[in-house]
Parts: sequence; structure tokens; C-alpha cells
Amino acid sequence: MILTDREILAHREKGNIVVEPFRADCMGSNSYDVHLGKTLALYADPILDARKHNKIEFFEIPSEGFVLQPDKLYLGVTEEYTETKIHVPFLEGKSSVGRLGIDIHATAGKGDVGFCNHWTLEISVKMPVRVYAGMPIGQLIYFETRGEVQTAYNVKASAKYNEKTSMPVESMMFKNHF
Repeated sequence: MILTDREILAHREKGNIVVEPFRADCMGSNSYDVHLGKTLALYADPILDARKHNKIEFFEIPSEGFVLQPDKLYLGVTEEYTETKIHVPFLEGKSSVGRLGIDIHATAGKGDVGFCNHWTLEISVKMPVRVYAGMPIGQLIYFETRGEVQTAYNVKASAKYNEKTSMPVESMMFKNHF
């Protein structure tokens, strides 16, 4: 079941959902709008290796915006820091963003119970498009869970994205054993 605006606000009051900064005007009827942070990153090497730690290079979006190019994978980040203690958060793009040809995640739209961080965005575009820090980029939808969680993400020993940061985070696939 997806939480409504009233349920999101009630769980925020109880401390089960944290969004910082929180702005009431970002509430939808069953979602919360998140915004593009000021930092983007690109992988340093033109060929990525799933078994290697692929380094990224950071840059800030200037006040006049930055033109994203097709055939590049940009890592972005949400302005908002979030925590979910008993719900499963999903991050989806806003329809207005999709209509500009911007995809904000390749495969990682679902968070886990216990996720406590800014969201890294896997941004790709269909055609060149100028983006701005602070623009609405996505929406968080919260799902109820059934049953107790055995191990929340923020205490899971194998969790690869627990280090709190307001910067985009590169793939940690290399930490898997395959």
C-alpha cells in the first residue's frame, strides 16, 4: 500500500520518515518531491569494469545551468537527505522531467527499510538538455511493509552505500564477490 500525503506527514511526525530539508509545498497527494543537488559526477575512464573501483570526477552545476549530453552517464544527487525506518521508499522521476527526456535512474529506484542518505541519481538524457541545481527532479513514494524487518539497511554489514554523503556515489559493484 502506498502512503497518502496525510500518512507521510503522520509518519514524519513520529520520526519514521525523515526528509531534510522538508518543505510542505513539495508534498503531493501520495508522494514527496525531491530536487537535484548542486553536484554531478562523471566516470573518469571511458570503459567501466564491474570488478574494478571505477573513479568519478565531481563538478558543480553553475548558476546558468549545465547541459547534459546523450551517451553519457551522469551521477547526480538529491538535495534532500532522507531516512525511512519502517517503509520502503521508491524514487521515481517526475513526469515533467521525463517529458524533457531525462531518466533519473537506470535500475535503482527502490530503497530499503533503513536507508539513511541522499539519493544518488543515475541520470541519462535522450537529447541535450540544460538542468539546474535545485530543480524538481523526482518524487519519493512510500510503501508499507508487512512483517518485521530482520536487518535494516543502515545496520546491514554488507550494505555498500551507508556512508552518509551529499555527493553522488559511484558503483560499489566491485565489493561483490563474483
